[in-house]
Amino acid sequence: MGTFKKLKMYYWPYKKYFILSMSFLILITAITVVYPMILQLTIDDVVLQKKYSWIPYLSIGFVFIMAIKGVATFINQYMGDLFGIFSVYKLRNSLYEKLQFLPFKYYDNAKTGDLMSRLTADVEGVRFFLSYGFTELLRFIILIIISVIVMCYYSVPLTVVTLITLPFLAIVVYKFDKAVHPAFRGIRKSFGRLNTNVQENISGINTVKSLSRENFQTDKFNDSNGDYKVQNLSTSFIWAKYFPLMEFLGNISVVVLLGFGGYLVIKGSMHPGELVAFYSLVWYIIWPIVNLGFVINMFSQAKASGERLLEVLEADNMIEDQSLPIYEEKVIGEVEFKNVTLRYEQDAKDALYDISFKAMPGQVIGLIGSTGAGKTSITQLMTRFYEPSDGEVLIDGKKVSDYSIRALRRSIGFVLQESFLFSTTIKENISYGRPEATMDEIIDAAKRAQAHEFILELPDGYDTVLGERGMGLSGGQKQRIAIARAICVNPSIIILDDATSAVDMETELEIQKALTEVMKGRTTFIIAHRISSLKHADEIIVLEDGRIKERGVHEYLIKNNGLYQRIYEIQFKDYQTVLSSITG
Repeated sequence: MGTFKKLKMYYWPYKKYFILSMSFLILITAITVVYPMILQLTIDDVVLQKKYSWIPYLSIGFVFIMAIKGVATFINQYMGDLFGIFSVYKLRNSLYEKLQFLPFKYYDNAKTGDLMSRLTADVEGVRFFLSYGFTELLRFIILIIISVIVMCYYSVPLTVVTLITLPFLAIVVYKFDKAVHPAFRGIRKSFGRLNTNVQENISGINTVKSLSRENFQTDKFNDSNGDYKVQNLSTSFIWAKYFPLMEFLGNISVVVLLGFGGYLVIKGSMHPGELVAFYSLVWYIIWPIVNLGFVINMFSQAKASGERLLEVLEADNMIEDQSLPIYEEKVIGEVEFKNVTLRYEQDAKDALYDISFKAMPGQVIGLIGSTGAGKTSITQLMTRFYEPSDGEVLIDGKKVSDYSIRALRRSIGFVLQESFLFSTTIKENISYGRPEATMDEIIDAAKRAQAHEFILELPDGYDTVLGERGMGLSGGQKQRIAIARAICVNPSIIILDDATSAVDMETELEIQKALTEVMKGRTTFIIAHRISSLKHADEIIVLEDGRIKERGVHEYLIKNNGLYQRIYEIQFKDYQTVLSSITG
């Protein structure tokens, strides 16, 4: 129960529903045990004693008891459902909130489909056990205890003889639990991988079709689906292996009961009605123990699900506010790196090594280099998406770790290389980082990003609802809305991570003209592969293998005969030569 102890904070606040459910469960169980007693009374005192006048009263009493049990069952089940539903509501909210604040490092290794599986299937597994399985487990325990007490009332010797096989049955149930739990954990992991496969395929369907990889994706899905099938078959084998054995041991108890009980009736030590009632009571013990397999089934699934949920809930946030963070909403914009080294994994190669530079407020800094050179890593350290392994990152002379994360990131406008838009209106997408922005401010941001005109041409203008990931807009249109979203925050620092890579040269020129006005008074970092996007920068930093290879203004670097000059030659002077060599 260790897993459920760790999850206690999510379900224990709703214990009143659980207590109410249990109270009526005790009443239901007590009424259930009354049935054999009524049967014994009917046989011994009515049929054998020929007191047939009792039958109407027994019938009315039986109907009355059934009515009480029906009402109690309704309250028991409803309260149990409320207990489970309210518990997982809180649990699901906590999971989602936790996912919002986990650092980038966590998502580097996480799979979207697997996380979705945890938020849906695993949460439901816990809910079903809390609503039904836990109640059923307690019902079995109460039913067994009350049944044994009544059986002892009828005959202690017959009770002892009949229950002699139950310890063996309990051992089999225990072994079943040990075998089935790892199997269910395997099923949950396999389902997560299957979910990931489907999610990646749907998200990347354009790539799949453009490269005619439908058959490959089908085979890949078949492999994942096959693994899921194997995991389920393995669990089914365990179930098929243990269930007949549990039923066999239960039936042995019945055989012993009929043999020894019949002997006691013949001997006159027991009435026939008592034997019949005893027979019913034995099944009230055997079937709960046998059906304990079903409850263990639910428990194992819920435990496996709970363990997967705890992996998220207990994940280290790693990047958090200091005890007394700076809550300034705005910064001036001075950025300094002091001997900064970044290593994403403990034994991995340095992504950045001994990086030092200083950007004054209002300056434009260009970052250029090949893929993997460390350009994006520099900007991710400014926003504390990652923490430096060595060295310090300062903004306005203070460590970025001294600021509250919220205040820090609200001071930085970040346009990622791949623009992501939400499935909501254009207006809400632009004001996403600043929900309180007025319509005039939203329109102003759109105009500066050269997005206003095409937005007005859409059916509902700024109220146009976008499809998933901005479906329905061109790459350039999505990028301009993303830029408008960054502008709307009114940041002191702007980071453009290949922000114009998805637009044509004419649109890029328009955006550059707009951004020239926007960048006034703001510290701007431009990551680009095209020299045309950053040649106007106050300083250009050329990176190679995580190190600063060159730095300076465009004119100086062109004359320096270094890496920057070679990039310039490839992009401009030697373009035709390179193109000819490629085309052969």
